Amino acid sequence: VAAFTAASLLDARRRRAAGVPFRPTAEIALRAGALAVLAFAAAWVLNQYKGLPLALVVFLAVIVALDFLLRRTAYGRKVFALGGSVEAASRAGINVARIRISVFAIAGTMAAVGGLFLASRIASANQGAGAGNLLMNAIAAAVIGGTSLFGGRGRTWSALLGMLVIQSIVSGLALMGIAAAVQYMITGGVLLAAVVIDSVSRKTQKASGRA
Repeated sequence: VAAFTAASLLDARRRRAAGVPFRPTAEIALRAGALAVLAFAAAWVLNQYKGLPLALVVFLAVIVALDFLLRRTAYGRKVFALGGSVEAASRAGINVARIRISVFAIAGTMAAVGGLFLASRIASANQGAGAGNLLMNAIAAAVIGGTSLFGGRGRTWSALLGMLVIQSIVSGLALMGIAAAVQYMITGGVLLAAVVIDSVSRKTQKASGRA
């Protein structure tokens, strides 16, 4: 909460100095208060069960760090620029190879962190862990959250929302006793629908001159 408040105030100060629209202090305080209430409520509920899981704290810390990296740093803007157009990014002086390598390195690190979370959940580690539709669910969660498979668009918190949506679908299908093959088909259909919507949206934006 403190980090969010500090970042919001600094952003508002920079925008005010640059003469561009910025969030008023009252709105920032309201957002911080709502976030604090939500955080304390979640902590209280978890404490009534088995306490606050360390994995959840690490997970949220990683999300906040990645969100800051992508939205508040020059590196994040370079990543989005590269996703939008490799040629344009190269002409703008961005080291395309370096950004690509670093993004793959970060992705590999996040995969390793996810593997640690999975191993801690099942209390074991084997080469078959994570098989099945885990990869498809991860891609579907990102796409449903608004991340474009064509590059140049996406937000960390939106991907988290997509993860909650896709996991709700998967859990619901499992509780209904739906066969695994049918679950794959339904999840794939949701992913396909999200990709089609994204593709149509991009074509519409290009046709209207907004992309």
